[in-house]
Amino acid sequence: MRAQTLGQLQTSGYIVVSVKEEMRNNLIRKLRQKEKLFPGIIGFDETVVPSLVNAILAKHDIMLLGLRGQAKSRLVRQLPSLLDEFIPVIKGCEINDNPFHPVCKRCVDLTNEHGDKIEIDWLHRDARLGEKLATPDVTIADLIGDIDPIKAASQRLHYSHEGVIHFGIIPRTNRGIFAINELPDLQPRIQVGLFNILEEKDIQIRGFNIRIPLDIILVFTANPEDYTNRGNIITPLKDRIDSQILTHYPHTIEEAISITEQEASVQRDGREIHIPYFFKQIIEQIAFEARKSEYVDQKSGVSARLTISAMENLVSNAERRAIINHEETIVPRICDLQHVLPAMTGKVELVFEGEQEGSAKVSKALIGKSVREIFKLYFPDPLARKPVRGQTPEQKNRMEDSEYQSIIRWFESGNSIQIADDMKFDIYAGELNKVRGLRETTLKFMKAVEINKYVLASSMEFLLDGLHQFSKIAKDEIDNQTLYKDMVGSIFPPRGGFEEED
Repeated sequence: MRAQTLGQLQTSGYIVVSVKEEMRNNLIRKLRQKEKLFPGIIGFDETVVPSLVNAILAKHDIMLLGLRGQAKSRLVRQLPSLLDEFIPVIKGCEINDNPFHPVCKRCVDLTNEHGDKIEIDWLHRDARLGEKLATPDVTIADLIGDIDPIKAASQRLHYSHEGVIHFGIIPRTNRGIFAINELPDLQPRIQVGLFNILEEKDIQIRGFNIRIPLDIILVFTANPEDYTNRGNIITPLKDRIDSQILTHYPHTIEEAISITEQEASVQRDGREIHIPYFFKQIIEQIAFEARKSEYVDQKSGVSARLTISAMENLVSNAERRAIINHEETIVPRICDLQHVLPAMTGKVELVFEGEQEGSAKVSKALIGKSVREIFKLYFPDPLARKPVRGQTPEQKNRMEDSEYQSIIRWFESGNSIQIADDMKFDIYAGELNKVRGLRETTLKFMKAVEINKYVLASSMEFLLDGLHQFSKIAKDEIDNQTLYKDMVGSIFPPRGGFEEED
């Protein structure tokens, strides 16, 4: 049973340590036991986490510096896991006073009056994290505190009495972790108010000739664009933050897929869901393409939230189709990709050239590039030529596209297929099976994919769209209709050639 009074706490032999020492001790214990330090944080094990561990071992105040959607806030909110589960505080104290060494006027008076009979509360680690989003209207009173005239009037106290102090959010997080998100948005004159907390570990409120010591670790987050270009973090404050740790986006498609699988809501009312792996790759590749696109503002970054929302929209359109057609199996199709646009247009900041093109056009281009890149992981390059011995130069030209020859010549003969994103599966698959050689070529190169009839049909459309991205066949999109046809025939009428067999 936990101590309920100061006397019981003293008898128990409990020792109070500083919050930074507490985090350090618990971190060392977790490292020795090889526990996962930050569950749900993917891709930082060899980069960000070691730097964060070093900062905590060194008892540093910390800055997490990174672009949007790089799990900075999630990291901050997992830091309390390094605190003790419960710590003792004086009951009713606004600033979680250490029972052995109270600092606020109320608790000092209570201790003097009641001695070791003063009552103790136990504060859970989840209540020891304070957060504040930095905005231009944040004041020193919000963060540090001010004089409360209502308290003075109701208790009939003079303004020079310490009892009229109203503590801000930072002292109310005393003996815990306080985080300021988007630090550059804090006005410079407010940033000055953080100097003493970082260096001298105390606060001073208004004209009171007292300094109240705090036991706290400060954690800041910032975006490099704001941090460098807007210049809103004043130099003396940067100098007082001990460790600056850079976050980053996933380095590999596999890491990005793991993040999206963890975060995206794709379960749909008990219906059977198949998401072919190449769709997961396509969705993640969109973000990778955006992060190197000349039309996208790279200083703003491309958040991981883009791919999470995109995957949810992709699955939702497949679900909508299943509901309309009374089908129990949900499998995305390439024609569903146009429905991820709403997840992209609000999350990608464009440069001037991108604004001229338009967000929808840029987003469609990014999807197309993604399909092209992932296509090359499963199928031969449509632009490569397959050499055959004894060919004449004329034969070599004719043998181009040999892997896809039957498919392309089927379209060259004036044939086309039209599919819709709300089409019943049997009709959709039947339309794709019209294309000569499409099924056989898909099965030949998708051997590593777990194929059922639904995945096979989506894979066949994937092959067609890949050929379109390499300019081998044409594709028209009107509303929810997609038409695949001959590239040259879309400009000039077909003239003889290969005829479709019955």
